[in-house]
Amino acid sequence: MTMLTEMTNAEASSLWSGLLILLLGLLSIRVTLVNHKHADESDTGKNSEVGRAARVFSNGVEYIPISVGALILLYHLEVPVTAIHVLGIMLLAGRVVQAVALSGSKNGFSTLAGMALTFAAIFTGGGMLVVYAFL
Repeated sequence: MTMLTEMTNAEASSLWSGLLILLLGLLSIRVTLVNHKHADESDTGKNSEVGRAARVFSNGVEYIPISVGALILLYHLEVPVTAIHVLGIMLLAGRVVQAVALSGSKNGFSTLAGMALTFAAIFTGGGMLVVYAFL
């Protein structure tokens, strides 16, 4: 934990942006592998393995780019490094929980928890960007 507190804003923004981008890359690879595995099947509905993998990936594509953008802008506004770490942790945890939840056949509390973490981080980050724009 000491290492995180010693990071600069740029390093913290890079860490969490990089981890989110890597997560999106892993989700993309998963879609490719599942598509290859089921290439001869016609069932690609949202309840099939292919459909679930595509849904998890597309869900990540919806939220990870704006999250990375917010982290980069927060760095440029010299927001305290602790705030960047908290947002990064919330975003990564929310996306991982969401990906695991959507990968299963039942989407219950985990899906809600993943989205709640993601939305909380996005709205907090967006609010911070607006506030810091005037400071």
